Amino acid sequence: MTSKPASQQADLSSIPADEEILSALLATHAQVGQIIKPTILECSPHTSLQEAAQRMSNMKVSSILVVDDDQVLGIWTERDVLKLDFNRPQLLRMPVSRVMSSPVRTVPASLSLQELAIRFSDERLRHYVVVDEQGKRCGIVSQTDVVINQGIEHYLKLRSIDTVVHRGLQCVTEDASLSEVAALMRTAGVDAIAVECSDGIWGIITERDIVRHIAGPAGTIKAGAIASKPMITVNDQSSLYRVRNMLIENRLRHIGVTHPDRGLVGIVSFRDILSSMELTYVQELQQALRERDEALSISQRNLRLAEQVIESSLEGIMVTDLSSTIISVNPAFTRLTGYRAQEVIGKTPAILSSGRHDKDFYQAMWQQVNQHGHWQGEVWNRRKNGEIYPEFLTITAIGNKAGVPTHYAALFSDITELKENEERIRQLAYYDALTGLPNRRLLEDRLSVAISHAQRHQQLLALLFIDLDRFKRINDSLGHDIGDQLLSSIAKRLCTAVRPHDTIARMGGDEFVTLLTDLNSPAQAVQIARRMLDLLQEPVNIQGHDLVVTISIGVSIFPSDGEDSISLLRNADAAMYRAKGSGRNAIQMYTAAMNARSLENLALENALHQALEKQQFELFYQPIVDAHTGKLNAAEALLRWNHADMGVISPADFLSIAEESSLIVDISDWVVETACRQLAHWNNHGYPELRLSVNMAARHFYKPDFQPFIRQTLEQSGCSPANLTLELTEHMLMDDAQKTSAQLNAMHDLGLHIALDDFGTGFSSLTHLRSFPLDVLKIDREFVRNLNDLGSRETDIIESVIGMAHKLGLRVVAEGVETLEQIHTLQGFGCELLQGYYFSPPVPAHEFEQLLAQGAFLER
Repeated sequence: MTSKPASQQADLSSIPADEEILSALLATHAQVGQIIKPTILECSPHTSLQEAAQRMSNMKVSSILVVDDDQVLGIWTERDVLKLDFNRPQLLRMPVSRVMSSPVRTVPASLSLQELAIRFSDERLRHYVVVDEQGKRCGIVSQTDVVINQGIEHYLKLRSIDTVVHRGLQCVTEDASLSEVAALMRTAGVDAIAVECSDGIWGIITERDIVRHIAGPAGTIKAGAIASKPMITVNDQSSLYRVRNMLIENRLRHIGVTHPDRGLVGIVSFRDILSSMELTYVQELQQALRERDEALSISQRNLRLAEQVIESSLEGIMVTDLSSTIISVNPAFTRLTGYRAQEVIGKTPAILSSGRHDKDFYQAMWQQVNQHGHWQGEVWNRRKNGEIYPEFLTITAIGNKAGVPTHYAALFSDITELKENEERIRQLAYYDALTGLPNRRLLEDRLSVAISHAQRHQQLLALLFIDLDRFKRINDSLGHDIGDQLLSSIAKRLCTAVRPHDTIARMGGDEFVTLLTDLNSPAQAVQIARRMLDLLQEPVNIQGHDLVVTISIGVSIFPSDGEDSISLLRNADAAMYRAKGSGRNAIQMYTAAMNARSLENLALENALHQALEKQQFELFYQPIVDAHTGKLNAAEALLRWNHADMGVISPADFLSIAEESSLIVDISDWVVETACRQLAHWNNHGYPELRLSVNMAARHFYKPDFQPFIRQTLEQSGCSPANLTLELTEHMLMDDAQKTSAQLNAMHDLGLHIALDDFGTGFSSLTHLRSFPLDVLKIDREFVRNLNDLGSRETDIIESVIGMAHKLGLRVVAEGVETLEQIHTLQGFGCELLQGYYFSPPVPAHEFEQLLAQGAFLER
């Protein structure tokens, strides 16, 4: 058979994708009643087979219902005809009820085609009687009806005819009897066979041909007589879509399939094609339905999960319609607001309004929702009990599939605790945790604002830089707990001295700064500073300890002492240090000279870095005389700096600078090494009992390798430890008593002597001193200076100190001796050693050797 034109070939570009196939399958909602024909071929149970066949042939249908008294008894089909024995023609007069199939299965007209397709596959039937809602039959449906009405073109275009040729070619010669034809069709399970004719042409006999034959006059007939010739054929690679179209166009039910090399290889019926497609269709339909059911199950689970999440959410959830009417809330909503669902459903969220937000706020909020689909931020709302609370709110527009908003969902949480934490963080960031006062950061912010305000209004403001005098001694000796309580008490007292709009800040440690604004004159700042001094004159009782703490205050004035925060703070700090230097418990106004002094100190520090390298340091020696014999008993080594440009620089001018840096350690190393070498020289050259005192710097004395350093220095210099005395101040003893005591004991173990220098300038008592391994106590020159003044208390104090020192086994050195009267008084008190300008100022080593040669300094 010739091929069809190209226009009838399969158009592969129009084949739908798998997703489209599934969509088409799932989208079909046709019912059985919509596809059946309203007419039904029926007969009585007494109708002969020949008459039944005539009716089927005339109506061109494949089955007839056997009905009695409107009851369906069975069905006789073209397939049933093959069961007859065509060698016994008399059987055609037999009633149809003898060979019909029963019972007849029914399906409701409302059944969907998808469900019907599954029934066909599961029950392996080819026909169902269709009944209406009242159970009355209204038609017959076959597998072919289902598939034709389901749209299977996509299957047909994807497959070729050879995919449905499974059973091979069944054929007979043209001389075969009808009985042989029927038997072959029955045993082979086919509904058509090929007839090989003598002229070389292939014919075909189908079930319908046999029905048509028995419907006619009885008689013996051969296969060639009833075969349709010639058989229409197609190539085995033709698409099923093209084959089906050929069958429909030629009003055929069967077509032959040929192979280029093997000729006719099989016969395919329209039912074979459709049955093959039905199987694939049903399988894919079942798969699609399973996937649909699975998707539905997942959707239901997700829905239940979403409901559980909403119900158990800690966030309040509220859903409204487009008119802002509440239609749903969750349990957390009730917990957070106090309103039950029935109290708010049908109302608007205005029931929660706190009144803190104005109309503009809400307009901006809804403008954001309408433009972007959501809004997020903090709001203040009101609970049912009237409590106003902060919440973090998210409003989202919920749309349909087209994206058109249908509802609004609001999620909110109570952020009261978060706000409280933020306030605590703000307190930590801007306030001192111990005293509750503003810290440095907040002070700088307020100072910046105050300066701007003062500039605009041409007003004065002042900074008072306050430092507690010798607070470290209290902190270390009595403990940090008492120190902290003391700081808190002092902070409270300072606050009572200022005006409500002034600021007192703690800068850290024992430093405070007061910001005074709206001043009429600098004298007003001084007045407030004096009030602070007066308030701290009264002792502070902390855990049974009556503590008196003085303060040093430096004052800078805006704009004369600085026009910015940095300058005012720096200058007030400089003035405070000047107040400390002038004796503490004092107020010092800033002056420009202080800046000059700061620059001078900077120059000194720079020069100090080169002093050791340039060998600019020198030790001077001041005699210490035996008060009873007048003989030179010992000396104190005192450091001097011989600067090339600035001349001789006193230790008072540079030691404090050195102590603030690491230079003091290197300088002290040099002092000890030089003093030990000089002492060893004198001891070895005629003065074996001469002792030498060396002043200790705190950073040097407490460095980790101090003990090895002293031991090595003694060994290398040949200095006798018994002739070397280390002098420490009261502050060094009291700063860390435990550590100091351990270090002093180690020095004693080496054979060195320990002297307490400048006794009376600190806050130590003789009771405290007995816990340290001391040998010598040196009375400060300030007491000795006023020793014989009329009404002076120093005389009694010195006498008492000397007496108690002797009871502790200490020898006493009186410093600053300048008059013979002082010498006589000290001798009367039993003071053993004297030092001062009366005997000699500090002198270089070569001049001191002249003093050694002099012998006695006092007449006996």
